[in-house]
Amino acid sequence: MKPLDLTLTISKSIPGFPGSPAPQFISWSNLKEDGYNLELLFLSSHTGTHIDAPFHFVKSGMKIDQIPLDRLMGNAILIKIKKLKNSSITKADIIQFEKENGKIPNKSSVFFFTDWQKNLKKDNYFLENPGLELTAAKYLAQKKINLVGIDSPSIDLGKDNSFIVHQILSKNNILIVENLANLNKIQSKEFIFTILPLKLKDATGSPVRAIAH
Repeated sequence: MKPLDLTLTISKSIPGFPGSPAPQFISWSNLKEDGYNLELLFLSSHTGTHIDAPFHFVKSGMKIDQIPLDRLMGNAILIKIKKLKNSSITKADIIQFEKENGKIPNKSSVFFFTDWQKNLKKDNYFLENPGLELTAAKYLAQKKINLVGIDSPSIDLGKDNSFIVHQILSKNNILIVENLANLNKIQSKEFIFTILPLKLKDATGSPVRAIAH
């Protein structure tokens, strides 16, 4: 499979989680005066396509710089299940996928394509996005899943301010990747992934370059 970029481009205009600061690219040096171009970046560690470390919701959880490399690459399972606004991915949805494709092995990495990414520029993108239902999160936790990725801005429903799914997954040391792009272009139900965050000391998250290959 030709490498496929699963990453949103970060720019000043990329939509951000309500209340989060917009990214800023601040010119610091330029060719004419300094002999080189250089910019300063100001942005949330959860901007664009990004990964949540367990520390995001668990005081003693693993931080971004502590994530072993072997958890950020490997074989992945892709579950394509289109969801409308405010609709949940349920345990029943996952079990139905398993009935049709075989059991998801323990410690797998699972990616969900919901087709929500097409709404990126709409006002309801962060407010009405689909996400995992609590039963689905608990089911994945029982399987000791390595990583859960989704093409919406949050693994929780947009209307859920308790972030209960984040909490369940984080407490079980499961990595979370959100705002993935181009999952619709993956034809197989299995693929190889690489997701590389910046190695930020003690951080809760990081923008990533996510690739399917």
